Amino acid sequence: MHEQPNNPLHGMTLEKILNALVEHYGWGELGIYVKIRCFNDNPSVKSSLKFLRKTPWARTKVENLYLDMLREKEKQSWPYRK
Repeated sequence: MHEQPNNPLHGMTLEKILNALVEHYGWGELGIYVKIRCFNDNPSVKSSLKFLRKTPWARTKVENLYLDMLREKEKQSWPYRK
């Protein structure tokens, strides 16, 4: 396996990404950012993972939102870095 030190998705499973997004945004806000039924109608990690694994466009949206979240967190912590 190749090292990818500059790829924030390297080593991240879809489940870890989804759990981080749910923790950060909650299901309600996540359903606003990515408009798919499994986020808005009786959401669960299990049903969402099943859908995302079968649907490349939705997975891409979730991964992009995760990257946006990481950039947002980095911006918020930037002035406090040593």
